[in-house]
Amino acid sequence: MEKSTRNAEPPQVSDMFAHLTLGGLRSYRKALAQEESRVSYWRRILQARLDMVRTDDSGQRGNMENLRPVLTNERVSSGRTALIDVLPIEDIPPLPDLEELWDRHVRPDDPAYNIDLVEQLCRAELQLSEYRGALHARIQAATNELIARYRADPNQCLSALPLPPVRRAVQA
Repeated sequence: MEKSTRNAEPPQVSDMFAHLTLGGLRSYRKALAQEESRVSYWRRILQARLDMVRTDDSGQRGNMENLRPVLTNERVSSGRTALIDVLPIEDIPPLPDLEELWDRHVRPDDPAYNIDLVEQLCRAELQLSEYRGALHARIQAATNELIARYRADPNQCLSALPLPPVRRAVQA
C-alpha cells in the first residue's frame, strides 16, 4: 500500500546540516544537483561507449576519441571533491576509473579481451548508477532540511527570492 503524502510526517531539522547556513544549504543542494547532472551525462556516455564496444568488430577508434575528453579524471573528480568539503562521504560509493576504461579499445582478434572490456564497462555503469543513487539520497536529505527550516521559520523562504532594485528618491 502506498503511503499518502498527506499523512507523511513533515521533515525535521537535522543535526547533520547544523553547520550550514541557509545559503550554504542551498548551495550544497545546488552542487549536488549539478553533480547528479554530470553523473547522468557520464552514464549516458558510458552506455553509448558500451553499445559501441558491443557492436564494433573492426577495432576502429573512430568517434570514441571525440568523446574521450568528457571522462578525464579532472572532470570526473571535480564535483565529487566539492561535495566532500560539505559532508563526509561514507554513504557515497567510489567512482570507477573511467579514463582507464576509455583508453581500452576493441581487439578484433581477441574475443576474451573484448568480453572483459564489456564486463568492466558494465561494472563501471553500475558504479555510476550507485553513485547517482547516493546523490539522489543526499539531494532528498538536503531538500528535507530546507523544508524543515522553512516550516520552522516561513520568513526564510523570502530570502530565496530575488530582491527588486532599490529605488532612491530624487532630491530636489
